[in-house]
Amino acid sequence: MQMMCDAANPGAAGPVNIWQETLPVRFGAIDKSDRLTLDAVFQFFQEAAISHAENLGVGREAMARAGQGWILSRISVQVDRRPRYGETVMVRTWPRGGEKLFAVRDFDIRDKDDIPVISARSGWIIVDIEKRRPLRPQSVMDTLPLNDGLNALTSGPVGLAERPNLTKTGERKALYTDVDYNGHVNNVRYIQWIEDAVEPQFLETAEKMRLDINYLSEILSGEVIEILSAPFEDDSGAAEPSVRAFAFEGRKTGNGSSGQAAFRAELRLLS
Repeated sequence: MQMMCDAANPGAAGPVNIWQETLPVRFGAIDKSDRLTLDAVFQFFQEAAISHAENLGVGREAMARAGQGWILSRISVQVDRRPRYGETVMVRTWPRGGEKLFAVRDFDIRDKDDIPVISARSGWIIVDIEKRRPLRPQSVMDTLPLNDGLNALTSGPVGLAERPNLTKTGERKALYTDVDYNGHVNNVRYIQWIEDAVEPQFLETAEKMRLDINYLSEILSGEVIEILSAPFEDDSGAAEPSVRAFAFEGRKTGNGSSGQAAFRAELRLLS
C-alpha cells in the first residue's frame, strides 16, 4: 500500500514512485457553488509536483545546481466531479516517462471512496536557466520511475492550434502577485485569467470540465497581455448537448513582442 507523503519534508521516507497527500477542500478553493474551482485544482497539482520532484532528487535546488529548471509547457485536465467545501481528497502525482522534449507527469484527485474525480496529464520541459532554452530531458528522466501503464488520462497533453475569430475580452498586466520564484507569471494565474474571461454562472453551474492549455511564452513582470476568446462548437465527441466550449489566447502587447502568443487554451463546461 502506498504510504502518505509529507509535503513539509518530502524526502523523509525516501523516494516514492507515486506522491500522494490528503488535503481538505478549504474555503479559499471554492466558488459560489461551494465546489472546488479549476484554479484551485491547478494549485493542488503544482504543489504536489514540486514536492514529488524534491522527493525524487530533482527539485528546485538540485536542478539549480545544474543550471536547470522545470517549466510547465502544457497540461490537460478532466474534471468529472467537483469536490465540495469540507471534503477530504487525496492528491496524487507521478512521472510517466518522456515524449520528445517533454517530461510527462500525471495527476489525479480522489475522493474518500478512492474514486478519481479529477485526472490530468502534463508535459514539462527542462530549461537552461541562464539561456532560457529547452534541454533534452533524458539525463533527468532516466533517474525517475516510469510508472509504465499507470495512466491518469489516455490522451493529452494536446497541442493547440490558433483558432480563428477570436475577439478581445480584456487585458492583464503581470504584477507582483502574478510572478513566482522563477521570475515569470505562475501557471495557476493563467487559469484565473481564463476563468475571469468566462461568464461566472457558466463556471458556477458546471458539473464537469475539461481544460487544455499550452504555455507558449513566459510572461515577465510588467508585461501586458491581451486576452482573446471565442465560443466554438465542441467536436470532442461528447454526447451531451449542454457542453459550452471556449477558446482562449493571450497575446503580448509590448514593443518588440506585440502579437506574440503567450498561451492558448480550450475550456469545455458541462452543466
